[in-house]
Amino acid sequence: MTIISFNPLWATMKKKEVSQYKLLKSGVDNKTLDSLKKNKNITLLTLEKLCRILDCLPNDIVEFIEETPDSNIRNTFT
Repeated sequence: MTIISFNPLWATMKKKEVSQYKLLKSGVDNKTLDSLKKNKNITLLTLEKLCRILDCLPNDIVEFIEETPDSNIRNTFT
């Protein structure tokens, strides 16, 4: 099973000193911000918008974590 994680987003925001408030003021709505916090799906348009706001690449925003069903081993694909 693959899990979507937006942990890289929060690290990128911290590194670039961009607040959630700035995302809201730049056109990211509350519902999308909530989805990001809960690691839920977002659209490619939203991913593009985040990349433009943060001046970064998709790998700086999202990572895919592969969980094996019979173990606690995780493989991270970014």
